[in-house]
Amino acid sequence: MFDSLTDRLSDVFRKLGGRAQLTEANIQDALREVRLALLEADVNFRVVKEFTERVREAALGVEVMKGVTPAQQVVKVVHDELVALLGGDDTDLSLQGRTPAVILMAGLQGSGKTTSSGKLALLLRKRKMKPYLVPADVYRPAAIDQLRTLARQLDIPCFASSPDMKPVDIVRAAIADAREQQCTVVILDTAGRLHVDEALMDELSAIKSEAQPQEILFVADAMTGQDAVTVAEAFNERLGITGVILTKMDGDARGGAALSIKSVTGAPVKFVGMGEKLSEMEVFHPDRVAGRILGMGDVLTLLEKAQDNINAEEAEELARKMQKARFDLEDFRTQMRRMRKIGSFESILKHIPGLGGLANQLAELGDHEKELNRTEAIINSMTMKERRNPDIINGSRRARIARGSGTTVQQVNQLLKQFDQMRRMMQSVMRPGRRMPQLPGGMGRFGGMGGGLPGMGVPGGLPGMGAGIPGLGGGFPSLPGSGKSAARKKRDKNRRKNKKR
Repeated sequence: MFDSLTDRLSDVFRKLGGRAQLTEANIQDALREVRLALLEADVNFRVVKEFTERVREAALGVEVMKGVTPAQQVVKVVHDELVALLGGDDTDLSLQGRTPAVILMAGLQGSGKTTSSGKLALLLRKRKMKPYLVPADVYRPAAIDQLRTLARQLDIPCFASSPDMKPVDIVRAAIADAREQQCTVVILDTAGRLHVDEALMDELSAIKSEAQPQEILFVADAMTGQDAVTVAEAFNERLGITGVILTKMDGDARGGAALSIKSVTGAPVKFVGMGEKLSEMEVFHPDRVAGRILGMGDVLTLLEKAQDNINAEEAEELARKMQKARFDLEDFRTQMRRMRKIGSFESILKHIPGLGGLANQLAELGDHEKELNRTEAIINSMTMKERRNPDIINGSRRARIARGSGTTVQQVNQLLKQFDQMRRMMQSVMRPGRRMPQLPGGMGRFGGMGGGLPGMGVPGGLPGMGAGIPGLGGGFPSLPGSGKSAARKKRDKNRRKNKKR
């Protein structure tokens, strides 16, 4: 979502990096670019004005520390102000008081309230709470059935409401039923409504009076930009919202709503929806989002995703297999599936400090998800015996695998060759005292993460990616500065000729 803003701000700080010292003039020039970048990102103009003024005052009043460039000092100031703009400290749900606690979901039609109710219920269950879903939208066709379906998928209790019931009556009966079932938190999925619809807003006020919710969460579609902020302000004046859930944060919107909503309404963003799956809701961390916007990465979120999706015992077993050179295609397929649960390769790189630009270059070079799908299709077309022992795959087996996966024999050969190279490299890397080899083009070892990602079974790197990703042409796709020069290729060719002689 913040890619365009990140690129613009990176250009600003790059230009500032050539300055020997901070002056009011060059700070003013940099802030002019920052102001334009924020306005282009659809941030509220009042918020932009206040933000740039705070950055200017802070940058002028700070002394540049020894060993730190002026650009780095300004980045630090901008980061601190961005964190404050996004809400400062993390703000969690406040569910103290009577049991069951009540969360009221409100917002416009189509903003994603029903799906967000299911996602929130799953998140709360992971926190050892017992959620109870209440479909109180009697106006939208099939809204009640939609929430019931989500509840069945999650195995979470759901109130049996019907379209002929009044929303206030539904809420009253549902809270009583939740108390009998000893549920700890009730999530009310109310109907979407416009803030100018007085009748429906009065109904929402009546629901609030009946339920006495500890949390009133405004669900906003991040794709709507400044409209989301305007509507949130109106809902806040009427209901007094306590927090915001931003949906579709994985989309290509410019991020203005996320950057503006706290300053305009005073209500912090508490959760963000990052995809369509019910598990894809994240707690909103202002400091981490600020780091992503400034291209600093977000390793903590990446590690949390890894820990949620990867079993530590299985990862340790895989590490032992690698050390003994018993890592097979079945293990590789398992690791590839785990990695894809965490996110695409490009999204993982964007979370690692210093590799956001590499992710953009990879995205320009081709559709890697398509290549990974092809790789998995080839492995799926093998028998278990072939996956466990790739060395037995002869010519006839390769032809059968190619037919079964809809690929060519050459692509099967390429996968097997790259897998063999990767297995040899993994065995070398896993030896005690060995360090992860440098990546091509001077990219280092994933931003100095020598310890690797917990639970991934591969120290200092991503799972199963030591010698490259099968299907991606071996290693990383050719990036500027990472390939052989023409002169070096010629020398290698002459060396091979001399060997033959």
